[in-house]
Amino acid sequence: MRGAVFAQVTGVTGGPVGVGAGMGDHRGVAGMRGRQTVRDMVLSLAVIGVLVGAIYIFIPHDESADAAKNAVKAVDYRVELITARRAAPYPVAAPQGLPKTWRATSVSYKASDDGKGGAWHLGLLDPEEQYAAVEQSDAPARKFIQEVTLGATRTAGKQAVGSKKWDRYEGDKYKALVREEKGVTTVVTGTAPYGRLADLAAALVAK
Repeated sequence: MRGAVFAQVTGVTGGPVGVGAGMGDHRGVAGMRGRQTVRDMVLSLAVIGVLVGAIYIFIPHDESADAAKNAVKAVDYRVELITARRAAPYPVAAPQGLPKTWRATSVSYKASDDGKGGAWHLGLLDPEEQYAAVEQSDAPARKFIQEVTLGATRTAGKQAVGSKKWDRYEGDKYKALVREEKGVTTVVTGTAPYGRLADLAAALVAK
């Protein structure tokens, strides 16, 4: 009897051992599921990365244009303008009231060899990132126009800018609006279309 009871008790107490083994199985399954979840996340991220890369490759984009745009910085030309207006023997023209979408990118005033004249330059980018510049000088008009317009030639007709008429020039690279006055030639030139050049010319104030 005692042996039988002992055997039964031993059998009963052995039960928890079986239960403990069952819990170990559950932990193993949970671990496998956890590893599968992490693996699925990694695979999903990899697939998303491939899709993003494919979209970037096949959608047209111009990195050079973006880089060029970001590389061009606006300049504050107020000091140079004051200096030029003091030094030049003619009224120096600069835009006033242009929208902020126009950006000045270069400015200079170079005195002539004899110190009695000089050339004023103000380069800008229009709202469409096209180049436009204001060029002025009291040097011989023909040579000056050829230099700043990169060889553009005069075309038929004139461009109305306010109450004044400007000569139109066109070349392989630049268009231009030109106004010759006593003692100074003013040129508005660049890659911008005539309409934008006219907007710039209309904004000019000479002092």
